[in-house]
Amino acid sequence: MTGKDVAAQATELLRLHRDPQLLRVVNVWDVISAKVVSGTDGTTALATASHSIAASRGYEDGENIPVAEMLDEVGRITSATELPVTADLEGGYGNAPETVRRAIAVGVAGANIEDQMKPLAEAAAQVEAIMKAATAEGVPDFVLNARTDAFAKAGDRDPADVLADAVRRGRAFLDAGAPVVFVPGNLSDDQIATLSDAFGPRRLTVVGLPGLPAQDRLAELGVARISYGPLSQRVALTALAELTESIRDGGRIPAGTRPLN
Repeated sequence: MTGKDVAAQATELLRLHRDPQLLRVVNVWDVISAKVVSGTDGTTALATASHSIAASRGYEDGENIPVAEMLDEVGRITSATELPVTADLEGGYGNAPETVRRAIAVGVAGANIEDQMKPLAEAAAQVEAIMKAATAEGVPDFVLNARTDAFAKAGDRDPADVLADAVRRGRAFLDAGAPVVFVPGNLSDDQIATLSDAFGPRRLTVVGLPGLPAQDRLAELGVARISYGPLSQRVALTALAELTESIRDGGRIPAGTRPLN
C-alpha cells in the first residue's frame, strides 16, 4: 500500500472518530477474521487485537511476540480489506515511533500505544515522537489512540485517584498531539462522563466490557469509539468449544452456519 493510500485512510479514520455517530470496531486477528468483519454491512473500520494475534501464534500477551511477527500479521490484515485499519501495538516494542513507522509501511492508519504508566513526561514525549514520526511518513492524520493504563493497572487504589490520573494523563497526551485517548476499564457512566468532559467531545475511546453503558448512552456522553480487544476472539473460540462439545455428544453443525467468502 502506498503512503498516499495510508494518508487518505488515516484522514477517513480520523473523520469516523470525530463523527457524532459512535465508531464501533470489532477487533480482528488474522485475514479470515478481517474478511468476515469487514464484509459485514455497516463496518467502516477495522482494529487488530495484539493479545489475539499473539495467542493465534502461540505467544503470551505483553510484547512476547516479536515485533516482526506482529507487523507481518497486521500487514496481511491491511492487505485483506479496503477499510482503514488501526493496529494494537502494545507499548511499541521498545521503540514506539519506529514501530509506528513500520506499521504505516504495511498499511496501518492508526494505532493503540500503551503508556504502561511510565512517568507522565516520558509518556507524553513518546506520544509527541509518534505523531512526528507519522507526519514524517506522510500521514499527519495518523490516529494515535494513546492508551493510558490508569484503570488497567489500578490495583486497589482509590477509584477517585485513578480517575484523576486518567484525566491528567489523557489531557497530556492530547496536548502532545494524540487525536484520541484510550482508557480501558470497566468504567461507570459517571467515570465516562468525567473523562469525556475532560478530553472534549469524541476524544475518548473505550473497550466494550459487559458492564459498560449501552452504545446509545456512550454516544450521548461524547465517546468517539468502542472496540472489543481480545473479547471478539474469545467469543469465536467459545463458539468453537461449544461446537466441539456438541459434536462429541452426537450433535451436528448448527443450521444457519455461514459459508466463508
